[in-house]
Amino acid sequence: MSNNSTIKNPSFIDAMIPLLVMITMLTAAVLYFGDNSSYGPNQIALLMATGVALIIGFKNGHNWISMEKAIVNGISISLGAILILLAVGSLIGTWLLAGTVPTMIYFGLQILDPQWFYPAACIICGLVSMSIGSSWTTAATIGVALIAVATGLGLSPEITAGAVISGAYFGDKISPLSETTNLAPAVAGSELFEHIRYMLWTTIPSIATALVIFVFLGLTEDVSDSSANVLRINELLEQHFSISVFNLIPLVVLLTLAIKKVPAFISIAIGAIGGAVWAIIFQQDFIMSLAGEGVDTLTANITIVWTAFFDGVSLDSGNEKLDSLISRGGMSSMLNTVWLIICALTFGAVLEHLGMLRKIMDVILSKVHSTGGLIASTVSTCIGTNAVTADQYMAIVMPGRMYKEEFERRGLDPVVLSRTLEDSGTLTSPLMPWNTCGAYMYSVLAVNPLDYIFYCFFNLINPVLAVVYGFIGFKIKKLVKSN
Repeated sequence: MSNNSTIKNPSFIDAMIPLLVMITMLTAAVLYFGDNSSYGPNQIALLMATGVALIIGFKNGHNWISMEKAIVNGISISLGAILILLAVGSLIGTWLLAGTVPTMIYFGLQILDPQWFYPAACIICGLVSMSIGSSWTTAATIGVALIAVATGLGLSPEITAGAVISGAYFGDKISPLSETTNLAPAVAGSELFEHIRYMLWTTIPSIATALVIFVFLGLTEDVSDSSANVLRINELLEQHFSISVFNLIPLVVLLTLAIKKVPAFISIAIGAIGGAVWAIIFQQDFIMSLAGEGVDTLTANITIVWTAFFDGVSLDSGNEKLDSLISRGGMSSMLNTVWLIICALTFGAVLEHLGMLRKIMDVILSKVHSTGGLIASTVSTCIGTNAVTADQYMAIVMPGRMYKEEFERRGLDPVVLSRTLEDSGTLTSPLMPWNTCGAYMYSVLAVNPLDYIFYCFFNLINPVLAVVYGFIGFKIKKLVKSN
């Protein structure tokens, strides 16, 4: 057994070794396994890097009991997210069965112009996310339908995912209902609405630039075959589902609950149950077709709806494109994401407990001499924390606590720190496959973060703009000294 007197602080080399192992192994996982790297290889890479960190921890005098406790505590912070993930899996499954998602696809294919689809998807998600304050709920509902519509129109799912995430995180970032929008000023010591107003200086130019790029990409798409694809898919949707605006009521209920600030897990769980009830009321023909011949109505309703909760829906229409859109969902579809999140949080928890993250931050801070350098360091630290701890809340709280005194010492108003935390900590979280947000987006949108990362223009531009503002001194508010 060891005690505190025998524990040594990690050196910079100690702190960097596990990170280098993680980066090397994750890179190798992508090279050797490609898009399948998130289905096991990434998890092993993170656990191997954790093992290296544990060995260094033993070397520095830490005992297994304390490190195990840190791992358990680190994983425990994700339990709320894991519950939401499982509920979202059920939500997607029952909404597919209820015809809610198919109805959104059906009307989306008719209403949305292919050439203006990407900016429209971004704007729609932005408005919804701003209204409910949740990028996750927006992606799991509107985002799922938009990905399906893009596929039906013959457009890029990767660009669509980028547009969905850009819009969802734009709305989330400036909504007073958002958890991260409240967390950042709480950590930095600024006022919520002043924080939101101050963020607009980086947020509006970033989303405007992203929309311009999405417009350009849409206008350059070849949509010559889209009409035939739309007609065929809509015919098949009408053949298998009872399409009606009434199918959208579960969506309205969920968005209303979100606006009323009902906790996310409860809202999504109610939405999933509502989808199940709606399926029984409006989709009897579809349920009976899935059950097969010789199955009585009661048994069919019980087994098919029950299956939708835990294993989603599996459609065999003969049209591969439609089957890929409809055959998904269920809690089981989220289990790989849960596995990835647990492995990533284990790695981050060990590094934080052993003082490795603090050591790296101290070295970074010692090299900072200007306001631009301080903001650039904060942005880099938030991105690094997102990568290492796999949690956007940690990427806001840890750097916020670390840099708060330094911002005050240099005479910078707390809104500069809170804005910087959101510009980087919140926005870069969905860009990493092993981060809770990246893993979540992969699960609901079915597009690998390594494929959509280059199209999340808002999420990429905003952190860069924050650094540029820091170096040119634009909208960098100083503390007002009281007499």
